[in-house]
Amino acid sequence: MVNTSQDTECRDKKNFGLIDEKGDEVGTYCGAQPRDAALKAANRGVTNIVLREKGTKKLHYFKGKRELVAAPANAPDWIKKAASKQGGKIYKANVEKVGTGNLEYSELERNPKSLFKVPASKK
Repeated sequence: MVNTSQDTECRDKKNFGLIDEKGDEVGTYCGAQPRDAALKAANRGVTNIVLREKGTKKLHYFKGKRELVAAPANAPDWIKKAASKQGGKIYKANVEKVGTGNLEYSELERNPKSLFKVPASKK
């Protein structure tokens, strides 16, 4: 059987800058899609996630959270070892995309600060 979906290893990786509400870049995350980078930021405890796609003026807005969940039975040894320090639980990240936007200027400091706030969820 031929797998027609693209494997993660085959996709090109992009760099995304994590931007705080002041408009400063506070971290860089890599991923094939913005969601990949957002999951990494959420797993580090960031809840309001604004990612700038490096090399473009695109902004991606996410709401993130992480929860302590039981480690799966078929988890690799390194995950089981880490989970044993937290009572058999591991952190699992979850993100919801809230929207996208575009920077007006390439330099972050020239853009209005309102661009760096995560808009309200569309519920």
